[in-house]
Amino acid sequence: MRRLLPVLLLLAMPLAAAQAELNVATYNLRLDTPKDGKNTWSERRDAVRALVRYHGFDLWGTQEALANQLTDLEALDEYAHVGAGRDDGKQAGEHAAIFYRHARFALEAHGDFWLSETPGTPSKGWDGRCCKRIASWARLRDKTSGQAFLALNAHFDHEGVVARRESARLLLARGRSLAGPLPLIVMGDFNSTPDSEAVAIISAALHDARAVSQQPPYGPEATFNAFDTSRPAQERIDYIFLSPQWQVLRYAVLSDSIDARYPSDHFPVLARVRLP
Repeated sequence: MRRLLPVLLLLAMPLAAAQAELNVATYNLRLDTPKDGKNTWSERRDAVRALVRYHGFDLWGTQEALANQLTDLEALDEYAHVGAGRDDGKQAGEHAAIFYRHARFALEAHGDFWLSETPGTPSKGWDGRCCKRIASWARLRDKTSGQAFLALNAHFDHEGVVARRESARLLLARGRSLAGPLPLIVMGDFNSTPDSEAVAIISAALHDARAVSQQPPYGPEATFNAFDTSRPAQERIDYIFLSPQWQVLRYAVLSDSIDARYPSDHFPVLARVRLP
């Protein structure tokens, strides 16, 4: 038995390495609204669920989803999720929910805050006139490796330049405070292009997964497609940022379509990451 032990350990090493890797994604699902006609949620939800399962998301943040959409996604029963509605901190309004594989990860803590001058209460921030904006977070522990980390998911304002800049500062400050020494993942729809001040603020502190991917990025650079399959997507506004502890093995923007229709008006962004 003693002679067999080193062999067994060697055989287990590739499995342990694979288990330490993680598919992280961010996906703006587009809210459920009848204005979308043929692209209403009821016409897209099966495609969204199929995409998530096919690409093997382990941890993923959503933006815009309403409570009924999150209920529909519960059909993906390998996942649990956290996150509150931005309008009342409960169920009302869009969510920035975080989904995770419950067989792999243990949820240790979670919470929400608003991207505003009063982050503890449902509120609009700075020059954001349209909507309340929310961020949700989860501290998770990998049941195999024992490693804990913090995941933070946000949706920035689409109108307010000041709101996006200050949201970036708030997001970083809260992320650092909540994570402490733990590895940090920040994901979301930042409604900001790579040359914006908001992205520059976050990139100064965290690594843009696309920029540090060990393999060349796959797929289009832009992430907002507006449901238009007749032309290339125009803007990159969805990101995954990581603290320096993470290695990014590969990065992709997934432009999957079915019968010339996209599952959402954003492409999901996927990064394969690991902790050394």
